[in-house]
Amino acid sequence: MKFGKADSIKELKGLDWALPKTRLDFPPSQFSNLKIFTGGTMWTIKPWRGSVYPINDPIRTWPKHYGKQFGTIEFNATHYKIYSPEKMAEWANTMPEGFEFCPKFPAIISHYRRFNNCEGPTDDYIKGILALREKLGPTFLQLPPHYSPKQSEKLIEYIEAWPRELKMSVEFRHPLWFDGGRDAERVWSLMSELGIGAVISDTALRRDALHMRLTSPFIIVRFGGYDGHNSDKTRLENWCNWIDENKNSIQSFHFLVHQTNSVRTPQTCIDFAEKCMQTLKIKVKSPVLCQDETSSIDHP
Repeated sequence: MKFGKADSIKELKGLDWALPKTRLDFPPSQFSNLKIFTGGTMWTIKPWRGSVYPINDPIRTWPKHYGKQFGTIEFNATHYKIYSPEKMAEWANTMPEGFEFCPKFPAIISHYRRFNNCEGPTDDYIKGILALREKLGPTFLQLPPHYSPKQSEKLIEYIEAWPRELKMSVEFRHPLWFDGGRDAERVWSLMSELGIGAVISDTALRRDALHMRLTSPFIIVRFGGYDGHNSDKTRLENWCNWIDENKNSIQSFHFLVHQTNSVRTPQTCIDFAEKCMQTLKIKVKSPVLCQDETSSIDHP
């Protein structure tokens, strides 16, 4: 995740990693069966061979191995291409029970057409994600970095037309979304009214995007890590403590991990899951690393 990423460890010095005060913008409810998921952003990571994946297994088996090791994925593939329902169903069938995809909206909708004349791509996208069936988690709409609240008329029309039965979150990146201005507040209020979530970005140099404003009970956190730097540990602990404090107010928590070239993503997911068990006594699916050259999947 390049958004808010520090180019050097020196830039991390002196940063405040504390989570801001939480603002609950949806009617308070009591939930008793919180589901927590963690995972990465793709499964085509060659350095995972021999640790996350059996070293000799071909690439075509990696989705199944990924599903055995992680509980969710930030499904960026759908940002670059709208896949057929058949292909989406194929991926869903590869994953075990309990796995959830978090598909990213196609860029043709959010970045290129900017919500203009998007009926066709939107219909095709919905058909695709519906094919994931029970494996479909919240889908998230990432706005372009320069998309400000003053441009939000078409966004408002778009989210008002989105099917309410499909969980949707919006990721804001322009700084004016977080400054309390009238145009921004209009969208925030609408999202709360419609039950649309707001993605939380935990990234070093854009702490404003760590807004902690909850407009729905399903939470997506995009975590930008620094390859095992001490700040990663601090931030994981902060998140587990936050979940513990708010566990009765939320239904689901998807913790989507970004690390440099994804090499350390598995270990970060393991660390997060261990802290969840220590703090919350909740088991979170995470990788079991090995040094095994044998395959655990039958294939021709």
